Amino acid sequence: MMIPRTIAQELTPMLSWFPVVSVTGPRQSGKSTLIKNMLPDYEYVNLEDETTRLSAIEDPVGFIHAHERKLIIDEAQYAPSLFSQIQVMADERGTMGQYMLSGSQNFLMEKRIGQSLAGRVGMLQLLPLSYEEALQAKTDLTVDEFMFHGGYPHLYDVPTPTDIYFRNYTATYVSRDVAEYLDVRNLTDFNTFLRLCAENAGNLLNLTALARDANVSFNTAKEWLSILEASFIVFRLVPYSANTRKRLIKTPKLYFYDNGLLNYLLGIHSPQELADDPKRGDIFENLIISETVKRYRNRNKDCELCFYRDTNQREIDLIDTTQRRNPTLIEIKSGMTARPDFFKHLATIGEELGVPTDHRIVVYRGTESFTSKNGRTITAKDYLCLAHS
Repeated sequence: MMIPRTIAQELTPMLSWFPVVSVTGPRQSGKSTLIKNMLPDYEYVNLEDETTRLSAIEDPVGFIHAHERKLIIDEAQYAPSLFSQIQVMADERGTMGQYMLSGSQNFLMEKRIGQSLAGRVGMLQLLPLSYEEALQAKTDLTVDEFMFHGGYPHLYDVPTPTDIYFRNYTATYVSRDVAEYLDVRNLTDFNTFLRLCAENAGNLLNLTALARDANVSFNTAKEWLSILEASFIVFRLVPYSANTRKRLIKTPKLYFYDNGLLNYLLGIHSPQELADDPKRGDIFENLIISETVKRYRNRNKDCELCFYRDTNQREIDLIDTTQRRNPTLIEIKSGMTARPDFFKHLATIGEELGVPTDHRIVVYRGTESFTSKNGRTITAKDYLCLAHS
């Protein structure tokens, strides 16, 4: 089943603006399915196929000339020499939408594109399914179910136990993507590092402690984290500061793009276990923040998201400053009962930052959304389905 993807509406205009379009995203996020369904008149080649890959590597000029003018190249990062030839052909023809590139090793894709195709390529990112998208595959999907399963499309196409799916997913990711690129000799250390990142989801990032606990050097931990970020496994949320230059040097928080993978790495095996787990609050926070990121990425829009923490330990979980003159403050609560004290920090910090009450929001797991003198209280389902906008 082809699950409709929000970003599909961005693909056609990109093909009219650039000679080459690239779709990156984590492994198994649905890139190949989307492209093949959207572009049935394009020829499709996949460099995962060893014969095809050897042909592209050994004779990139002949390979490009042998295929149609409209060409999809999947797993394009496997043939670095193709990128310069694509540049030559794109410049010679001067027409838009000639090539569609996709790949799972995003750290390699971006490197190749930066070397040969800068200025000629339009880039899109396809993350795992958002809650809105997953609802199209399973109309009775609850937020709690989605918070456990996450958004990898296979889980909605073929009913698969999440433990089995993510065990294979992580094995494939580590052995095929990370190990090849980093020449990681001790995969056990990297797996330990990945699980430690999960333990720290929603917390301030302390690379020194992560390196120590994983028994690797600080520089190794820094390199490994950069690969996890480039692979769309984790991302950082920066702290708020009125001085944007100052913001960049403060400690960020760490989050995962997909809750299902996060739960697997934490050893949480069912929605029932998640409901009772002491990290439920962090996991719910991860869901709301990662879904906010998807909301912008799926519409090919930049976003400015951060959190607030001051020396008095007052904290706001999420501040959306994308509209700089009209920011939104969001507190994330995993409880199902709305309480007035949820607005305590929203009120004081909101006043200091000049944010009006209608832009002070509490997102919680309850069943009723409502507005009060303090701000707006919104259910997770309403928030994830854009009912608040």
